[in-house]
Amino acid sequence: MPSYELALVLRQLPRPELISVIKRTAEAIFDKGGIIRKFENLGTRALPHKVSEHGVVHREATHFTIIFDSAPTKLSDLREEFGRDIDIIRRNIFKLEEPEEHKCTLHEEMLPPSYRKDVQEIIDIAKRKQKPKYNYNSGLDYYPFQK
Repeated sequence: MPSYELALVLRQLPRPELISVIKRTAEAIFDKGGIIRKFENLGTRALPHKVSEHGVVHREATHFTIIFDSAPTKLSDLREEFGRDIDIIRRNIFKLEEPEEHKCTLHEEMLPPSYRKDVQEIIDIAKRKQKPKYNYNSGLDYYPFQK
């Protein structure tokens, strides 16, 4: 199952109600066969602009991120369920990509450009594309393209 990140923006609620919203969200993920890997509270902040959701204007909200694993076919059900919850202002689900492995090339980068492997490949490509020059030993007594 691929990993996803759920970014939640919840309306400003007292602590007991906030806990119940988080439990509902986690239970929705568990009911769809998901596994929660990480849960992070980003705190209560002022929103960058007023947001109207479910007929109410919000200026402050509590932000959470949940990293979970789930089947891709269940994401639309989760989005729909979170959309019906009146305590959730915004919800976005992002797929987490595996970071690429990079090996250190500092030693190669510190070499002069003409000794680097990638520069040598570029030089080889340029040499292959060069047109042959006039061969002076062709048997002609003159260079025909000279003015």
